[in-house]
Amino acid sequence: MQIKDLKPAAGSRKSRKRVGRGTGSGSGTTAGKGTKGQNARSGGPRHPRFEGGQMPIIRRLPKRGFTNIFRKEYTIVNLDTLSKLTFTGEVSAQSLSEIGMARANKPLKVLGRGELSQPLVIKAAKFSKSALEKIEKSGGTAVKV
Repeated sequence: MQIKDLKPAAGSRKSRKRVGRGTGSGSGTTAGKGTKGQNARSGGPRHPRFEGGQMPIIRRLPKRGFTNIFRKEYTIVNLDTLSKLTFTGEVSAQSLSEIGMARANKPLKVLGRGELSQPLVIKAAKFSKSALEKIEKSGGTAVKV
């Protein structure tokens, strides 16, 4: 047996139906599209959002809201997450991005959920009031970058 002798299993491949090749072919005249109507014409069926020519719902409904172009996105970290990590000394957005907890290009914001067990120097763009209190209570310092 050679590669040229290989063939797909019988009945596994089906040749495509050639339509519109005369009445004797069995699928001539209307070529399986029924008689008349929008879908029988060339150009075929309309897009899924087409509503028969009436004003589409997307244009009937009013626009709402806006996108604030000055919005700043922060990477948010809670104190309980920082206490679980084995950081000694300094914590920053850069050090968190190295272990895959934050993105280096996003500023860091520290929130006050949980408690800190060891004193840490935390460098971040923003701190919540409760986070500042808990950091200072544990003997650490909060540095705004």
